[in-house]
This record gives sequence, structure tokens and C-alpha cells, in this order.
Amino acid sequence: MKHILCMMATVIFFCSPVQAEQVNVVRFKTDSIVGWEQKQFKGSTAYRPVPENGVMVLQAHSRAAASGLFKKVALDPTRFRYLSWSWKVAGIVPGGDERSKAGDDYAARVYVVFPGRFFWQTRAINYIWANRLPKGESIPNAFTANARMVAVESGPAKAGQWLTEQRDILADYRLLFNAEPGEIGAVAIMTDTDNTGGEATAWYGEITLSSSR
Repeated sequence: MKHILCMMATVIFFCSPVQAEQVNVVRFKTDSIVGWEQKQFKGSTAYRPVPENGVMVLQAHSRAAASGLFKKVALDPTRFRYLSWSWKVAGIVPGGDERSKAGDDYAARVYVVFPGRFFWQTRAINYIWANRLPKGESIPNAFTANARMVAVESGPAKAGQWLTEQRDILADYRLLFNAEPGEIGAVAIMTDTDNTGGEATAWYGEITLSSSR
């Protein structure tokens, strides 16, 4: 009987579902933008929490400006590999073109930063609402090959709609850089229009990192 009980306990232990781990990078309904820092490139994009259908979200408005918000983290991408978020844009950036420096502007982007030992070794995956780049495609950033742009959405067809996204950042990093990633050092969001001199408005919902889909 003892042997049977031990066998049953072993089966139960190994067959029990493993509870997913999740890190709430931001929950605007409770956190606002506490713990987020601003990085300015040219002028300032205006970020402010606003109510949307009874839920707090973050609105971003840029007019010929570029600044982002980032939150420092220290997470293992093999453990927290799934990035999830929601977003909405009023429209794409007029004149935006992912393949040129003059057009390197986006109504919305969420990106993950992997710091290197030296600053020039830092890499980033930019998940963008693309202007022209077809959905599903990826290219190096127009300014640096250490940042890769992934078109999660593209074009104006779904402007005005809330969309929920999820990416496997571990698989994306391996594919984009042909290497194993180091620690995740930050998660950032940015709405920018400094290169085109245009204007864009976007909204961002909760952002999480989790161990399973």
C-alpha cells in the first residue's frame, strides 16, 4: 500500500499543472506611471493616464517630438518570455517609412531592452505599429542594427480599435540576432514624430511579462 501511495503521489506531483509566473510591468488602473522614467530625444511626447471605457490607460500625443517612457526591470527572458500588451492608435504617421532615417517615426511602439556590458552592445526589440512595413516583417532600425523593428500591426486599417498582442521575446531575439539574449533590463513605450515633423496619438493598456502563454 505504501508503494502504491508513493506512486500515486509521484503521478499527482508530475501531472499537476505548473502555475504561470507573471510580472505586471504596468497596470495603469492602479499604478499610473509610477516607476517609469522619461527618455527625451527631441522635445517631449505628452503621456497622461486617461479613462477609457471605465479603465485607465495611457494616452500619448506627439507633435514633431520624440520621448519615451521606460521601466527598469531585471528579468530572465528564458523564464519571462511572453510579452503581452494592448494598444490603439488614432492613425499611422504621415510620411513614416521604416526603411529611412527621415521616416523613422511610429504612432506606437513597445520595446524590450537587453543591456550589454558596454553601451554599444545594448540591443532592443521594437514591436511597432508600422506605417509601411507589412505586418509580420522585421528589419534593422534605420539608425542602428542593434535595434530590430518588428511590425506587429501595420497601416491604418485597424486605427481606432483596441488590439491585444503577445510576443515570444525569447524566440524573437534568437531569430533577429542569431544569439542568446542576456537579461531584460527595461521595457519601454514610445510615440514619436520627430523625424517626419508629423503628429500622432496612441493609447497603451496593461503590459505584462509571463512564463507561459
